[in-house]
Amino acid sequence: MLSVAVLYPELLGTYGDGGNGLVVFERARRRGVETTLRVVGLHDDVPGADLYLLGGGEDGPQRLACDLLASSSFAARVADGAYVLAVCAGLQLLGRTFSVEGDDEYAGLGLVDAVTRRGLKRSVGELAVQVGDRLLVGFENHGGRTTLGDGVEALGAVVRGRANDGALDGYRTGRIWATYAHGPVLAMNPWFCDELLEAVLGRALEPLDSVADRLYEQRRAVLRGAGRA
Repeated sequence: MLSVAVLYPELLGTYGDGGNGLVVFERARRRGVETTLRVVGLHDDVPGADLYLLGGGEDGPQRLACDLLASSSFAARVADGAYVLAVCAGLQLLGRTFSVEGDDEYAGLGLVDAVTRRGLKRSVGELAVQVGDRLLVGFENHGGRTTLGDGVEALGAVVRGRANDGALDGYRTGRIWATYAHGPVLAMNPWFCDELLEAVLGRALEPLDSVADRLYEQRRAVLRGAGRA
């Protein structure tokens, strides 16, 4: 049994990131993995889960989500072995601090040694990231500039766009994976969903032939043809 929880999509779902939960559920189900998917609302307790999903959101909702998570069992459940995929605002609030409107600094959850400050200009547009030998594609829309602490590994190297700082995107530390890519990122990059599933399940998965997989290959071909990957 695989349990998946999408946390506060009312706050952290501005760009459809809540759809990542549906992608995980469906790709696991097609492999015969019994899976439960729970959408956690503002007034719900954070349930136990194998995988938590955090999305992007605006400054006010991001701060509220951080407060709710800080007063919940979320950090303890991650310490006990749960996995996390965090996107954009979710990425920022897992760090030590993040900056919001007016450059005010706000305490994050401190689960990752990362700090996000306001960038000089907003990063908006197509995002492509080299993750190992695979290309992650999506789009970004954020004003942050994220600096990783010593020993924190980035998710990948930026091919197009800005992400953390123009060179690196996100981070992968322990059981936490994070990226600035929206899309939803797992819908646009089914290989990334499968890699995450394999980590959570602790075993390899057979390939799927789906529309999402074929669309991903088309996106990658377009980027290569444009000299971006």
